[in-house]
Amino acid sequence: MASQAAEEKGRFANRNLVSGKVQFLLHAFFALYSLACIMPIALIVAVSFSTEEDILRSGYKFFPENFSLDAYKFLFIDWFAIVRAYGVQLFVIVVGTVLSVLMMAMYAYPISRLDFPHRRFFSFFAIFTMLFNGGLIPWYIVYVNLLHLKDSIWALIMPFLAQAFWILVMRTFFQNSIPPAVLESARIDGAGEFTAFLRIAMPLSKPVLASVALFQTLLYWNDFFLPMVFIVSQEKMTVQYMMYKALQNIQFIAQNPTIAAEITRSGGQIKLPSETVRMAMGVMGIGPVVLAYPFFQRYFVKGLTIGAVKG
Repeated sequence: MASQAAEEKGRFANRNLVSGKVQFLLHAFFALYSLACIMPIALIVAVSFSTEEDILRSGYKFFPENFSLDAYKFLFIDWFAIVRAYGVQLFVIVVGTVLSVLMMAMYAYPISRLDFPHRRFFSFFAIFTMLFNGGLIPWYIVYVNLLHLKDSIWALIMPFLAQAFWILVMRTFFQNSIPPAVLESARIDGAGEFTAFLRIAMPLSKPVLASVALFQTLLYWNDFFLPMVFIVSQEKMTVQYMMYKALQNIQFIAQNPTIAAEITRSGGQIKLPSETVRMAMGVMGIGPVVLAYPFFQRYFVKGLTIGAVKG
């Protein structure tokens, strides 16, 4: 009987094996797919180190005809403003990511507990905010007139502190990955709910916490809408908003012949490396995110797959 079960198990395992040709095709496909993802980034980097004349004459190329740092020199004319903007951006990312992950975990943990009597109401409340919102004008009035966050760093942090989708993902992870017996034993040993949350639930939830933290980091890093709406002072601008404004100004000057004619008539010269500057801005925009991703990669796949199971 045991040998028959082992034989059936062996046949089942062999049925799931992938042949060498199929493995080769899969590896070739994913290698080409990875190359297709990397090539645009390599092209952006190459163009950013090209001259504007080469781009206008020959188009985009993976290998610059004439190596040039003109685009980066143009960007770093006011280097102190860029460093200050990076400081603001890093502050927003670090503080916003930590607070948002903690807040969403504290919301998701109670509604994942079957013994919490109001879990259905708070789950519905989170889902309701995914489907309906008050609109842009009431949202702006609340932050400016009620919370008085106009031209404040906290205006760049607070709107993204709670994301309903990630709350539901965390809730599902807590339900499927934290055994109720572990929490019950902690309660018997005298641990309160907050102690059980910090010392048991949070350490066991590193995969989903890291996954949510990665997406929150990307959200805070790529955002330029909130600074455009709330920020007035130059010293509180983020990198993304500063690059957005610089690109808008370059495009306005380049597409307005009257301004160029007036500058030339006054005895000056105007030489704006618009294409190469655009690519240099792209390099500055993706650099920190590419460096941050490996720190979250260890937990990324596990956190999403477990948290995405229907609970």
